[in-house]
Amino acid sequence: MLLSALAFALMGVFVKLAGQQGIPVLEIIAARAAISLVLSYWQVRRRNLSPWGNRKDLLLMRGLVGFLSLTAVYYALVHLPFAEATVLQYLHPMFTALLALLLLSERPTRATVLCIGLSFVGLIIMVRPGSFFGPAWEGQLNSVAVMIGVAGAFGSGLAYTLVRKLSATEDAAVIVFYFPLVCLPATLVLLGDGAVMPSPAGWLILLMVGLCTQIGQLALTQAMRLETASRAVSFSYSQVVFAMVLGILVFDEIPVFWTYIGATLIVMGALVNLLWRRPQRPVNTKAGEMPPR
Repeated sequence: MLLSALAFALMGVFVKLAGQQGIPVLEIIAARAAISLVLSYWQVRRRNLSPWGNRKDLLLMRGLVGFLSLTAVYYALVHLPFAEATVLQYLHPMFTALLALLLLSERPTRATVLCIGLSFVGLIIMVRPGSFFGPAWEGQLNSVAVMIGVAGAFGSGLAYTLVRKLSATEDAAVIVFYFPLVCLPATLVLLGDGAVMPSPAGWLILLMVGLCTQIGQLALTQAMRLETASRAVSFSYSQVVFAMVLGILVFDEIPVFWTYIGATLIVMGALVNLLWRRPQRPVNTKAGEMPPR
């Protein structure tokens, strides 16, 4: 699981590097989706499955939500300090809990309420909005990029909820296949003539985005097979530590004190919701219940 967390952190590094090369966010997503589409289609055919599934409406919705969420996550990675952008992704348990209450009629537990409270307070502390602390507050972040990053976490929570619903009728490989199936044409249509020709270094960076994503997914799948879901997923939060270290080493970004405090509260909230809960139906690890990456 630590390999998975490191791979996803490195993926974020290459996304940010691609943005610094002047490659549009949608083009980064298109390159990643092209690689994922080939690999996921091969996985579906290898298992002799129909790629189209049973609930095409929900599958398409899951693909669309994943595309919008990934766009927001990548935008935040490009326009925010690396550590802060990564931490924002881990707000998704808060939104998943709220959406499960609204859409799946799941009763909230004390752990869920505590998760929401800790995550919200951690977000406020980390973002350091001027309306709370004044315009001179140390290290205040770009408010537009923060809102887009939070929207990405909300989209991840909605994608989680859709995956849980789809797991009753669909094979995991089909659910995964629909993500790039929707992403690739959507990015190409929206990108239009805004695409740029990457430099040789840019092509290598785009390739590394796809490869790191694939390594992360494979390592995650293997971890789920070897460990319980809760224990394996809890180690995924080491990505926050990797992100802080990589932000310092690669981008010379040293997080301010309040980022550490806010990140700690957000991760604590997510872990409380993950590990301290009354018995529920097992997590469908085959469906890959992880946020869109």
